[in-house]
Amino acid sequence: MLLIAWLSFLIWLVLVFARGGFWRVQPAAPLSDTTLHAVGNAEIARHGAWPALVAVVPARNEADVIGRAVGSLLKQDYAGSFHVIVVDDHSTDGTADAAQSAARDLNLEDRLTVLTAAPLPAGWSGKVWAQSQGIGAIGKLGLPAEFLLLTDADIHHPAEAATQLVARAILEDRDLVSLMVRLRCDSLWEKALIPAFVFFFAKLYPFSWVSDVKKPTAGAAGGCMMVRRVALEEAGGIESIRAELIDDCSLAARLKHRDGRGETRPIRLDLAERSESLRPYDDWRQIWNMIARTAFTQLRYSPWLLAGTVLGMVLIYIVPPVLALWLGPRAWPACAAWALMCIAYAPMLRYYRRSLLWAPVLPLVALFYVSATVGSAVRFWRGKGGQWKARVQAPGKGL
Repeated sequence: MLLIAWLSFLIWLVLVFARGGFWRVQPAAPLSDTTLHAVGNAEIARHGAWPALVAVVPARNEADVIGRAVGSLLKQDYAGSFHVIVVDDHSTDGTADAAQSAARDLNLEDRLTVLTAAPLPAGWSGKVWAQSQGIGAIGKLGLPAEFLLLTDADIHHPAEAATQLVARAILEDRDLVSLMVRLRCDSLWEKALIPAFVFFFAKLYPFSWVSDVKKPTAGAAGGCMMVRRVALEEAGGIESIRAELIDDCSLAARLKHRDGRGETRPIRLDLAERSESLRPYDDWRQIWNMIARTAFTQLRYSPWLLAGTVLGMVLIYIVPPVLALWLGPRAWPACAAWALMCIAYAPMLRYYRRSLLWAPVLPLVALFYVSATVGSAVRFWRGKGGQWKARVQAPGKGL
């Protein structure tokens, strides 16, 4: 037992001190007005205007939130050409009408185009297919677009978001600037489970490593991705990730590592200060389904990786409190591992404005995520993998 306690403690030492500082989370500092002014002046001197921007919003049964999301996009205080394309992916709840109503209420109907997606072809994931429809329509509509804002139908952006994202991409010469928006954290289940979701994501894709061209790690958050259009085309277009369920991180990898060119391009991933998700998760089942949709996909549908993940989660999160409570001071490495776990989790709790008293119960939250990961595998083996919005996208095979 003491050997296991020592192993858990050593793992936590590596995570805290050698995993890109993933736990030291803080929102991206906004660029100052002086910097934005300088970037704007430089772009106007070179091209006569700020870069043209088009936002593409795939939407499937999002009538309850898309009005607020589209409204926040239409109200962007962006100095260049800006247009919003919503692609209605065969919704049955009036999603398209809700988007158009938001534009009418703001008297900004000329800034919005709503399209109906063509039937989903074989070999495409639903979201990527809808995005491809929106990107493909840009030329048909005669819209200029140097940058694309790929965002979701449940994201509320502050008025300065587009300007900040484009300016950072220009200033730092990045092909992708992505924000992990602040997820809703109001209900009891959200308070218990949502901060851990982002904590585990950051551990898997340390933001500092994503932003470092010397590191191979590539990740993004699909709710907010500002992409250079020419970079996307050079990476093979959106169709290059047509079958990917974890489309955001797959796109980040394509953009960071150009196929056949041996080139690593700079991308960036940060936590958002003010961009927020509007999607509620009022019970544990909704969060469980969110995880189960792609957890086994992340493990490349491998039973061996699944077994290793379960074992690793138990060793990292369950062993420390169990041994600390069972053996007491004799298992001081387990106590130290539990303490490091709480210290590492604290910044994420502060970001979500939650009490630090949630930190010691992270092992219980980890058990929930392990169960959802196993559930994801079971869904895949039953032919129901990647299930989201009543659509199965990773049919799977029985064992």
